[in-house]
Amino acid sequence: MPATNMTTNLPNGITNVVDATAATLGSFVAPDPSRAHIWFTDFDEFSHHATNAALWLSTAVGSSTAALTDADGGILLLTTGATEDNGISAQWSGWQAAAVTEAWTWEAGKSMWFKTRLKLSNATQTDIVIGLAVTDTSPWDAADGLFFLKVDGSTTLNFKAVKTGVGTSTVSTATLADDTFFTVGFWWDAATGVLTVYYNDNPVGNLETTTNFPSTELAVTLGLLTGSGDARTSQIDYIMVAKDRQTTFA
Repeated sequence: MPATNMTTNLPNGITNVVDATAATLGSFVAPDPSRAHIWFTDFDEFSHHATNAALWLSTAVGSSTAALTDADGGILLLTTGATEDNGISAQWSGWQAAAVTEAWTWEAGKSMWFKTRLKLSNATQTDIVIGLAVTDTSPWDAADGLFFLKVDGSTTLNFKAVKTGVGTSTVSTATLADDTFFTVGFWWDAATGVLTVYYNDNPVGNLETTTNFPSTELAVTLGLLTGSGDARTSQIDYIMVAKDRQTTFA
């Protein structure tokens, strides 16, 4: 038999508006796009520079580079130099001249999501950071942030919540393998006050105490260092961040 088209059609539209009878977009035929602040890059484009206007503000050590590479789906390729601690980091700038754009602030009353897909050429001899962090040219030790971090000499990827460089909360997330794509992410559930960490779309741990959650603005951040005298790479497929603008938990 031929395959059956199981698409459900909704000709009258669909809404996520809490009070559809009163709100401005209650009659809108699609979900209200103003409900959440959403940012997503599939790395079909990438522009970075250390001093001039670009999408990303970058800091490179040695001959390290960041550039798009030929691959299906859009891939950002980070390549380190061949000296230990050579690497490159980048933070979202949005075409500003030599300035990072800190567009995200964690708030207890508003749900928040982060997800990314990437892989490492060597899961042991690399340092990787990806997530949200305060402006920092060396974000592996950023004083404020919600990010994933793996340090040289270990294959363990951790999620970290860091506040003012003093307090840190950690969730052990995964043991990584060489040259293998994986996804990681987190969800702050404002209704329950719990942050859940995900690896390959499975929950692997949570944080229920927010003492070490940053209160300042954060920027989308990524970075790679080599932990040996060899060039290492990371391929990043996409990054997504979103935050609810509403505090209604309906």
